[in-house]
Amino acid sequence: MTALLKKFLKIITLIILILPKSIAFAGVSEFVDSKDITQRIAHGIAFNTNGTKMFISGSSQNKVYEFDLTVGFDVSTATRNSNECPHSEQDEDVIGLKLNSDGTKMFLIGSDSEAEGIEEFNLNTAYDVSSCDFVTTHFEGEMSIRDIAFNNSGTKLFVYDGTGNDFIKQYSLNSPFNISNATFEKQSTGTSNKTFSQLEGNPQGLAFSSDGSKMYITGHGKDKVQEFTLSTPFDLSNVKKEGGYDVSGEADQVSGIAFSSDGLKMFVLDFKTNNKTVSEYNLSCGFGVINCIDPTANKDDVASIESQSETTKKIIQHTTFPVINRMEWLRRNSGRVNLTNQNIKVQFNNAILNSLTGTLIPLYFSNDGNSESDYHNSSWSFWSEGTISIGSTGDTSQSSSKSINTSAITLGVDKKGEDNIMRGIALRFGTDDVDVGDLGSALDMSSFSLTFYESKPKGEQRFTDHLLGMSFINSNLINNNGSQSTDGGRYGEQLYGSLSLRDTFSKNRLNFTPKLKINYGITHLGAYRETGSEGLNLEYEDQYIGNFTSSVGTSLDNTYDFEVGSFIPYFDFEYYADMSPASEQTFSYVSNGEEFTLKGIENSTHNFIGGIGFDFVSETGLTLMTKYTRDQAKNSKNDSFNIALDYRGSQKSSYAMSIQDTSAKLSHNKELNGFKINLDSHYDFLKDNPDYGLYLKISNIN
Repeated sequence: MTALLKKFLKIITLIILILPKSIAFAGVSEFVDSKDITQRIAHGIAFNTNGTKMFISGSSQNKVYEFDLTVGFDVSTATRNSNECPHSEQDEDVIGLKLNSDGTKMFLIGSDSEAEGIEEFNLNTAYDVSSCDFVTTHFEGEMSIRDIAFNNSGTKLFVYDGTGNDFIKQYSLNSPFNISNATFEKQSTGTSNKTFSQLEGNPQGLAFSSDGSKMYITGHGKDKVQEFTLSTPFDLSNVKKEGGYDVSGEADQVSGIAFSSDGLKMFVLDFKTNNKTVSEYNLSCGFGVINCIDPTANKDDVASIESQSETTKKIIQHTTFPVINRMEWLRRNSGRVNLTNQNIKVQFNNAILNSLTGTLIPLYFSNDGNSESDYHNSSWSFWSEGTISIGSTGDTSQSSSKSINTSAITLGVDKKGEDNIMRGIALRFGTDDVDVGDLGSALDMSSFSLTFYESKPKGEQRFTDHLLGMSFINSNLINNNGSQSTDGGRYGEQLYGSLSLRDTFSKNRLNFTPKLKINYGITHLGAYRETGSEGLNLEYEDQYIGNFTSSVGTSLDNTYDFEVGSFIPYFDFEYYADMSPASEQTFSYVSNGEEFTLKGIENSTHNFIGGIGFDFVSETGLTLMTKYTRDQAKNSKNDSFNIALDYRGSQKSSYAMSIQDTSAKLSHNKELNGFKINLDSHYDFLKDNPDYGLYLKISNIN
C-alpha cells in the first residue's frame, strides 16, 4: 500500500510539473464589465486607435454618440460627451458603424427600406462626430447589408449581406476607403460544411483581427461570437470555422463587435430595447476569442523567421567570398606585385578579442625598423573590399516574399611566408536589410566578422585555400501585423570555415582553373522577447542554425600588359548546393505562454553563381579588383557588386587598424615635405545608428 501511494504521489508530481508547459491557454479569459449607453437600440461600435474615444450607433435615436474614456479601452471609465452626428435625413435606422484608419471618414449601415446602403460621412476633425458631413450612399438598395469591414490599408471592403443564405462579399478599392469604385472579387457563404446563416441565424456584426488571419461574425440567432481562420489574410478564398463563444449571459440580443488595437479586449453590443449595454471581455492573447492566432500559419511571421536563418547563412557566404577573392587575386598576381612594406597594426581592446592575440595572432604587425631581423614583419600587405548586394526571394505557399539588401566592407592584411604560404587576417563590417511581405515587417542585421586565412601551394599551379572565422551579430526586428507592430532585438554568434581546392592550367596567358569548395558553420541566435503590442508579443527561444554547402566551378583569366600596368579580365562559374540541416524555432505568446514551433526551416537550394570582373595592377603600386556576381536559384536571385583596393606605399607611409570594444578604427600616417600627416576614421558597428568620424592632423616633424 505504501509503495502504491508513493507511485501515486510521483504521478501527481509529474503531472504538476508537466501541466504549465502542456496546457494551451487560449480563448476568452473572462467577462470584465458592461456599460449602459445612450442608444436605445445599439448596433454599431467603434474606437479610436488608443481607445480613449468610443462611438455608438443604432436605430430609433437617429444619432451617432461619442464617449470619452479616461482609461483606454476600459468601458467602465466611459462618459458621453456632447459630440454627436445626427443622420435622420439620410437614415433613421442605422445598424453598423465603421471608421477609416485616421478617423476622418465614418461609414454607417442604413437599414431603412428607403435608404438601405452604406452612408459615407466626412469628419472634418478626426474622431469628432460633431464635425460630420454627409457625402453619399453606396450600394443603395442593392442588398441587405448588416455590417462592413476594411483591411488595414483600406484597399479591401468586406460586406456582410444578410440576403438569403447570408454572404460575406469581398471588394477591391482603387484608393484607400473609397467605396465609389468598388470592384467585386469574391464571396463566401460559410465553411465547407455550414453556411453563415446556419452558424448565426440573424446576422449583425463583422470584424477582423489586425493581421487579417481571423474573421468574426455576431448575431442574435445564437448569441455567439463566431470565429473563423482565413488561410490568406483578408481573403475569403478559404474560410475555416474555429468555434463560437457564447455571450448570451451578458447580451440577450447580440449586435455589433469591436476589438482593442492589441486584440486583448473584445466588446459586444446588446441591442435589446431595455438593455442598451456594451460588454467588455479580456482575451488571454491578441484576438484569441476561441484560439490564439497561430504565427506558424501567418506567411509574414514565417518569412520573418526564415529570413533570420537565410541572412545568417548569407553572412557566412558574404564573409568568405571577399577572402576567397583575395586569395585568388594573390595567386593571379603573385608574379606581378611586390606585396611588402605596409606597416599594418591590428590591436584588440575588447576582452574577448584581446585574448586571441596571444594564441591566434602571434605577430604584432609592425615594421618601425629596417633591420634584417624585422624583414618578415615588414612584408604585410593591406587590402580592402567593398560589397553591395541586392537580392530577393519570391513568396511560397508558407511564407511571404523577401527583399534583401547587403552592404559591407572588408579590411585585411596578409603576407607570404618563407614556406610560400600566404597567411592573412580580415575584418568585415556588414549590414543586411530585409523587407518582408507587404505590411512593413523587416529585419535589420549588422555583423562584425574576424577571419583567419591561408593559401598553401600543392605544386606549381595547385593550391589549397582554407579559412576559419567568427562573427558577432546584432539584429533589430519589426513584425508588422497591419495596424499593430512588435519590435525585438536579438544577438548571435557564429563560427564558420571554408576549404577550397584549385588547379590552374595555362596556355600562353590564358588560365583555366577548376575549383572545388566546401563551406561549413554553426550560428547561435539568442532568445529574445518582442515589445510593442501586448496581445501579440512573442517570446523566442534560442535557435541553432547549421550551415554546410559545397560547390564546383571554374574560372578563366587572361593578362594584357600596358605601359601603366597590367589588365586581367576573368570569368567565374559555380554550381552551389546548400545541404544544411533543417532548424526549428520555438516561441510563445508573452501574454499567456501558449507555445508554437516552426519546424523544417531549411534553405536547401541549388544555385548557379556567375561572376565577371577584372584586376588592374598599376606600376605605381595601386591595384584594383572589380567583380559583378549573379547568384540564381529557382525562387531567388542575388546580385553583388565588389570593389577591392590594394596599395603598396613607401617606407614613410603606414596604415593601422584597431578594434576597441565596438568601434573600428582605421589610421593612415604619412611623411611629406617635412610634415607628418595623420588621418583617422572610426565606425561603431553595433549601434543602431552608427557613428562615423574622420579626423585630420598635420604637424611639423621637427
